[in-house]
Amino acid sequence: MVEQERSLAELRETFRSGRTRGVGWRKAQLRALLKLMDDNEDHIFNALQHWSSEEIGQLFLVLYRKMDGSQAGSNTATFLPSQRTSTARTAWPTLSLDPLIGALSAGNTVVLKPSEHTPECSSFLAKTIPLYLDRKAVKVVEGGTDVAEHLLQQKWDKIFFTGSPRVGRIVMSAAAEHLTPVTLELGGKCPTILDSLSDSSDLKVAVKRIAGGKWGPCSGQACIGIDYVLVEHKFASTLIELLKKTIKRFYGENPKSLKNLCRIVNKHQFDRLCNLLEDPAVAASIVHGGSLDEENLTIEPTILLDPPLDAEIMTEEIFGPLLPIITLSNIHESIEFINSRPKPLAIYAFTKDETFKKEILTETSSGSLTFNDVMIQFLCDTLPFGGVGQSGFGRYHGKYSFDTFSHEKAVLERSFFLELEPRYPPWNEFKMQFIRLAYSFDYFGLLLLFVGLKRRFR
Repeated sequence: MVEQERSLAELRETFRSGRTRGVGWRKAQLRALLKLMDDNEDHIFNALQHWSSEEIGQLFLVLYRKMDGSQAGSNTATFLPSQRTSTARTAWPTLSLDPLIGALSAGNTVVLKPSEHTPECSSFLAKTIPLYLDRKAVKVVEGGTDVAEHLLQQKWDKIFFTGSPRVGRIVMSAAAEHLTPVTLELGGKCPTILDSLSDSSDLKVAVKRIAGGKWGPCSGQACIGIDYVLVEHKFASTLIELLKKTIKRFYGENPKSLKNLCRIVNKHQFDRLCNLLEDPAVAASIVHGGSLDEENLTIEPTILLDPPLDAEIMTEEIFGPLLPIITLSNIHESIEFINSRPKPLAIYAFTKDETFKKEILTETSSGSLTFNDVMIQFLCDTLPFGGVGQSGFGRYHGKYSFDTFSHEKAVLERSFFLELEPRYPPWNEFKMQFIRLAYSFDYFGLLLLFVGLKRRFR
């Protein structure tokens, strides 16, 4: 812990020296971050393989090469007035590097604490970042909850946290001690509304996108992943059959045996997901899948039909390959269903009904809303990314990341010419009338007042 405090003191001294404020330093750090990515593809790939399949790892690398830093480096100067950037991104490791890019763009020193639940990724960042970035301005701290708790006891200018609502409350409580502003990206149970689509081809596309958003590329282990689907009762069987066919097309007859089935990130999370299925009422609702492979930490894509709404699988974020389908008498009831629960990070709705779209837009609250697709809002840096209510608050991505780690300071300068006496005592009726007219922006009235004064004193 002494080493941590020594590092924090060095970071504060670096910031006070002013070395991070220049646009040149910021661009240099972002270019170094891009070089880090280019130079370490194999190491990144190896780290990814510990929890994702070979194909998914390659997909991540393709997108990873095009993440924020590619344009943030060239746009840092234009970020200062007001610009946006738009590039592709992916889920890992932008959970750590995306906020880092925003912090560096805004001229900050940074302590980066990767998750202890992904030790390979954490180790890669800890070993690699000091080789490329300014060591006196960027520190990577590894460790478990004891390290995190010690960091939270320090006085920060800004805390950015990605994780669960439970830990988010701990972070916010600790930040309140020093009145430290926080940005919390907490995830939540993201619903998908599936309206009746008369065109069979549209329905097949919708189901494919739902399946892809739930089971690939990370088996539902994403904060913006689909948590459950709302559908009218009469369409449930059709949806389930289409999902089964799609799973078969994605993973084959025996998905457990295929390498492109993403693993659960660690044993603790695997056990948590298994526990969700141990409830007899929940187990009875399984209509597809449910097979578990403890040795390889994989869970077969699983569909559940109307599990109990008070079961943990419907009250806690699933963050895994289990997909509850909740049936309703009328799809418009989905709005009330969503509003009766904590505000989600994202809502996905498949519908061609423009009136229904407007109802969803105006009558629900969520961090984001996407029509007729899933998760793609995360790819668009021209859109702010963040939650609302229990799913978090604050926003980032592109220019919004720069804003999150910046402080807009109001600066006003006046000349000594044209001193307005009505602002000073003693006040009289004329001064009060002048002030009332000035505050109401009644410039015509002020003009008449001055004209009247001139005539009075002629």
